[in-house]
Amino acid sequence: SILPSPAPPGLPDRFRMFRSCEWEVLERSLSILQASDFYWGPLSVGEAHAKLQREPVGTYLVRDSSQGNCLFSLSVRMPTGPVSLRISFQEGYFRLKNWFSDCVVQLLELVVAGTRNNPLHFDEMGGTPLV
Repeated sequence: SILPSPAPPGLPDRFRMFRSCEWEVLERSLSILQASDFYWGPLSVGEAHAKLQREPVGTYLVRDSSQGNCLFSLSVRMPTGPVSLRISFQEGYFRLKNWFSDCVVQLLELVVAGTRNNPLHFDEMGGTPLV
């Protein structure tokens, strides 16, 4: 399930410099992401984890990353508690583990479909698989 939120206003002003082709990818993806029910914008990791703590396992949200080298983070309620995973942006693609797409929402769809048969394992999750 997803943890819905109100749509954040405008484009974030904290993004690093991008080439024009990267900016077009980012702007299009951000527009689609802002229309989703699970993008919370500039939410801290502590705030995200507090919101997810009260939700069922599997509930997730996407928020702006507090790390300067990442644009977004995926925060997920796991059986052991909430965890956050960084979504990187390199050469015009958003990446999470072995999946990549030029759209954050499409990336999440790929991850959801892919983890049904092959759970993800991240060090941040203490070996707990993400399905």
